[in-house]
Amino acid sequence: MKIKNIDHFVITTQHLQACLDFYVRVLGMEHRESKGHHNLYFPGGKISIHTCKGEFQPAAQNPTYGSQNFCLLVEDDLQTVKRELEAKGITPLTDIVERHGAHGVMHSLYVRDPDGNLVELSNYQERCEM
Repeated sequence: MKIKNIDHFVITTQHLQACLDFYVRVLGMEHRESKGHHNLYFPGGKISIHTCKGEFQPAAQNPTYGSQNFCLLVEDDLQTVKRELEAKGITPLTDIVERHGAHGVMHSLYVRDPDGNLVELSNYQERCEM
């Protein structure tokens, strides 16, 4: 077997409206709801939102709020992203830092969503004014 790509992942939220506000207003994702199921779309994938632990079965063995840590790639340079976050009332947890992702060296900013999940916003641009 050879894994090709990631399609989606699931986060569980205690506060649906705050969660949707963060991912839609702050991060620019598209929210779609169908029959009570909430999904956030972005180019290349989606995040499924569960509003209670183990909402759909099978589920993770121990789903809990705020336990996720994931990285999202952004197109813009991170100084622009940082300014945009701050204009929307979000203070990044770090300055821009160098990390190593699936495709090599990248630059990242970290924020928390309303449930406490750690969201890494990164890009692979060669020049990054840190």
